[in-house]
Amino acid sequence: MPSVVLALTPHPDDAEIFAGGTIAAMIASGARPNIRVATDGRPGAFEHDSPALAEMRAEEGRRAALVLGAEPPIMLGYPDLELDHLPPGVLREAFIRAIRQYRPNVVIAEDPFAPYDPHPDHRAVAWAASDALSFSQLPLMHPEHLEQGLQPHFVVEKYFYSEHLPSTNRVVDISATVDVKLKALAEHKSQVTFLVEGVVRQARLAGLDVEAILGSMAGEPMAAMEWALRSQAAAVGASTGVAYGEAFRYVRFDPLVENLLSMQG
Repeated sequence: MPSVVLALTPHPDDAEIFAGGTIAAMIASGARPNIRVATDGRPGAFEHDSPALAEMRAEEGRRAALVLGAEPPIMLGYPDLELDHLPPGVLREAFIRAIRQYRPNVVIAEDPFAPYDPHPDHRAVAWAASDALSFSQLPLMHPEHLEQGLQPHFVVEKYFYSEHLPSTNRVVDISATVDVKLKALAEHKSQVTFLVEGVVRQARLAGLDVEAILGSMAGEPMAAMEWALRSQAAAVGASTGVAYGEAFRYVRFDPLVENLLSMQG
């Protein structure tokens, strides 16, 4: 199992939603995780925007990381829904810097090749992380890092996640950590409320009787979220014969190196 894990995520809740069980399992095996969050999450509410929301999201992220057993996440603080407005290369440099600082065995990040992601922050982080992973080992990529004592680093194991992931080639068994994942996610109270409210509003527009379908969960956002994520994890786990799983596109070396390894194996 890895000794250092770095998660590069768009928003304060993404690590828990997509990889919380995996991160918790790695921690249980002795790994030291670091979570880097690109945005402040400020617009994620149906109420009018409030200067307090960014601070609230950051505090929820700190509490969630504590539940997982991780250090408090490092917030880059870029405005939510504006990563595509950053100058080219800014986010990529921030991620290369993080890789060189932490020198992780494993990086967990959004998959740039997964289809149907409507969120510009997800897409921006996915491509910046993918580029950073491709070039963080090159000494002439941001040579100023060398002057700051940061050495090039190649990350061996890459776990790419997405809401729509047709190219899954690794399912991590989170049967022992799914409860930790959900407990950590419950700390993101403002975001859970926002996400569930969004689905409920669409369901009502579609003419569905939300109260009849969800019962008591209709007024309890975390109960509805837990039901949805537990059902999803059960479906993923069933594909490999475990109770609960999280799906990833797992990448190690260049395909030529992987072919040589398979020939030796």
